[in-house]
Amino acid sequence: MENTISKASFQSFLDILPPVEFACVYGSSLHPNNHDKTSMTDFILSVSDPKQWHSENLRLNKNHYASSWMVNFGGASLVTGVADNIGVGVHFNPFVTWNGKMYKYGVVQTRDLLQDVLHWEKFYLCGRLQKPVHIVVDNLDINNTNSVNLRAAMSAALLLLPSEFTEADLYAKVCSLSYMGDLRMLFAEDKNKVKKIVAGQFGLFHSMYKPFLEEYEAKKLLRLSSTVNHQIKVYQDCDVSVACSLVSALPPSIRSQMSVKQGDKMKLNKTGQIRHGIAIRSREEAANCLQRTLRRKVMASSARQAISGLLAAGGMNATRYLAQKVSKAWKSWR
Repeated sequence: MENTISKASFQSFLDILPPVEFACVYGSSLHPNNHDKTSMTDFILSVSDPKQWHSENLRLNKNHYASSWMVNFGGASLVTGVADNIGVGVHFNPFVTWNGKMYKYGVVQTRDLLQDVLHWEKFYLCGRLQKPVHIVVDNLDINNTNSVNLRAAMSAALLLLPSEFTEADLYAKVCSLSYMGDLRMLFAEDKNKVKKIVAGQFGLFHSMYKPFLEEYEAKKLLRLSSTVNHQIKVYQDCDVSVACSLVSALPPSIRSQMSVKQGDKMKLNKTGQIRHGIAIRSREEAANCLQRTLRRKVMASSARQAISGLLAAGGMNATRYLAQKVSKAWKSWR
């Protein structure tokens, strides 16, 4: 019943906006134990033409746009220009009050969303969709397309994990992928954020990743067993051949960057096993290379989006948002 009410309230908010091709809710509002009525509900919206969409939304909901100089001097063209050329293609409208609740929504071109989901181009939105979300609109079956992203995320997490770990460890590693190198984690995020996300949404993570755990068990890449408290224990083979299989499930652009980082010396190594142009000499080396690749990508995207967000939110809202983040981070460190 509560789920139906939530979906109805999510849909009713979307009804005041121009039509979208895809919409999902993410973040703390999905936590079953989150009873904070003052927290924002976060949306990702994808549309075919962001400039046209923002033009229509400015006509309907001009008060949603906090940056008056951006709206008054450039309108939809400047909104999308800042998002595309400074940020990572997403424009966020935060602190939108409607029907007694607060919302934040990010608008992205559907093509760019799919590029990130399938190829980890910016490793920004794909990271959002590696964690539980509540899909409200999906006209293009992006939820099904996202299975490629989930399989790649689990493969990356497995490559970074030891031979023996719990199901919760797996989800924590998946969750942490999109925070590697994120500049906000240095000063503006709760240090226990990953742990809280997994603990608060464990059942949702399990539903998302269970098919891939079973798939990898069938391929004999790992073995599952239940413990006394009904937690799943995972055992994986750390052989180089298994590492090759995990790397092969990563997006081609990531494999390509890993190949460049590993250098020609690995390509010439006769004992290494080659997959998609990458010679893997050891699992540890492949894991370290993947970690460096993701950290660099996330760091660049988080920096660009932070600057874009400051411009889009306007001075007052940017200060307010940053103050909330820093306050949470400070509490977690005390």
